[in-house]
Amino acid sequence: MLVMLCGCPASQNPASDDAPDGGMPMEPDAAVCEAKPSCSVTIRYTGSGTNVQLRGDFAPNGWTQGVAMTKVDGGFEVTLPVKDQQVIVYKFVVDGNWIMDPGNGRKTPDGYGAFNSVMRADCDKCPTRAAMDWRDSIMYFVMIDRFANGDPANDAPIAGVEQPGQYQGGDYKGLKQKIDEGYFNDLGVNTLWLTSPIDNADNANPGSDGHQYSGYHGYWPKNLEASETKYGTEAELAAVVDAAHARGIQVLVDYVMNHVHSSSTVYQQHQDWFWPNTNGSGGNCVCGQGCSWDADRIRCWFDPFLPDFDFRNADARRYSIENAVAWAKRIGIDGFRLDAVKHLETVWLTDLRARITPEVAWDQPFYMVGETFDGSRDLIKSYVDRSMLDGQFDFPLRGKILENVLRRDGSMADLGGFLATNDGFYGPDSVMSTFIGNHDVPRAVHIAEDAPQFGAWDGGKNRAWSNQPQLPASANPFQRLAVAYTLLFALPGIPMIYYGDEFGMAGAGDPDNRRFMQWSGHTANQTALRDRIAGLAKARAQHLAMRRGTRQQLGVSNDVMVFKMTAPGDTVFVTLNRGDGAQGATGLPSGNYKDAVTGAAVTAPLQIPPRTGLVLVAQ
Repeated sequence: MLVMLCGCPASQNPASDDAPDGGMPMEPDAAVCEAKPSCSVTIRYTGSGTNVQLRGDFAPNGWTQGVAMTKVDGGFEVTLPVKDQQVIVYKFVVDGNWIMDPGNGRKTPDGYGAFNSVMRADCDKCPTRAAMDWRDSIMYFVMIDRFANGDPANDAPIAGVEQPGQYQGGDYKGLKQKIDEGYFNDLGVNTLWLTSPIDNADNANPGSDGHQYSGYHGYWPKNLEASETKYGTEAELAAVVDAAHARGIQVLVDYVMNHVHSSSTVYQQHQDWFWPNTNGSGGNCVCGQGCSWDADRIRCWFDPFLPDFDFRNADARRYSIENAVAWAKRIGIDGFRLDAVKHLETVWLTDLRARITPEVAWDQPFYMVGETFDGSRDLIKSYVDRSMLDGQFDFPLRGKILENVLRRDGSMADLGGFLATNDGFYGPDSVMSTFIGNHDVPRAVHIAEDAPQFGAWDGGKNRAWSNQPQLPASANPFQRLAVAYTLLFALPGIPMIYYGDEFGMAGAGDPDNRRFMQWSGHTANQTALRDRIAGLAKARAQHLAMRRGTRQQLGVSNDVMVFKMTAPGDTVFVTLNRGDGAQGATGLPSGNYKDAVTGAAVTAPLQIPPRTGLVLVAQ
């Protein structure tokens, strides 16, 4: 049983008498709320017993030593100092027996086959942020080091690394400046996905291309308890989260759980927690070398310096999950992007979900989206389940959009056939993330050129260091990107924008696709694309059918697709023309429409201009 001792007047606590399991009921009042950063919480045990202790994570030694509870009428109690919104995981030790709090129904697995009790301190009962329905999200991926440099004092290049693979100065202060300036609100973004905040290796490491790299990307974790100082402090990251929340923006961070860097203390002290780097036949077990990327995907090492966790080991799993949950709690994030899911033992996912929901998801669901870089929809779907992931990045959909819309291979009928099988493929509860570009593939603008420079599934590494593509001069590729984004923003799922893709930034494969964000000197074509994406985001926010609708294809030809999206009380019509000439909007019902992006009046029968996507509302 839990009682808050906040030391603030009841008039500061407008709340209901009813509190959820693990909450602290307080007296309601309708007056204005004042934030209170700390208070006290009294935890009571009302069962029988002679000697009762409280054990938990409320203090560094809370699990090993705990605190004695004082006998009072009706039981035992102890009062603890807490921070507002602090989550406490705890148990009672009653005459030597560890038990859950019988007065608190909120529980979380303890990692040993039993459960702990969970509570959250709410010192002021101020209203929480409006809960996010993740189907309404529009995501933007910020690679911290390459986005905005707000504090040159934390710049710390790694010796022996060329500029493309080097730390380039982006940091949390720079990102916060862009949040405060309203950049993401103006773009229509309400969710940020950020680079992993965990401390990375501080040495140069060889890439498969013969070049030396730093850990600027965040995927070489070293000290899992500490933040990467080249991005800033953990307090500065928390300030980023607070600033985003104040503007209605959710925050996800990349969590890298598959491996650590070989310099990590975790590896040095617990090598039995990791798969051995041997294939059992005299060779190593590096993916694509002594072991297979597919047949050995669970145990192979991505690089000789990246030991792969063996999460069959319960101690390794407990450590890793505790670390992930601790990061989520400390910085107040809203979700994880989970790296390299197909290389992971699935028990890690189920164990994480079992703890994240009771310990972190208090005011809204905690969104977990996985990365399975694969063309197999069945494999991707196998991880999308309420006990594991909410969704994954839809790589097969991206492949078809690049193939049929940007490269103009095959016909739009091919795309229509794929969509017919993809709609709902991942299940009614899934919230997939749809995208065109990310940090592992060439910049999409080059795939949309008149003569496409890359294939739909190309990695682009062959041009990452030499013969790199430059920004196209023609408007055509930018217009084709706008058509692709029209499709993306009209379908269910979370559209994801890779930083700089709103301007059609140039780049081949990694690391050329990770050039520093372009903040000035945009061409008219770049600005037009950015404005079009912002307009699509605004239209999506205004139309339920674009976020949660059911799709019905109305017509298709070689270069044109027309479909409608229908949701309760809302219908939009989407027309896409990938061709270089005007085309009839096959299947679009005759009548008067309004362009949902520009507000212009449109009359059908309609000739869709070349390289144009429209979202129309019947009048």
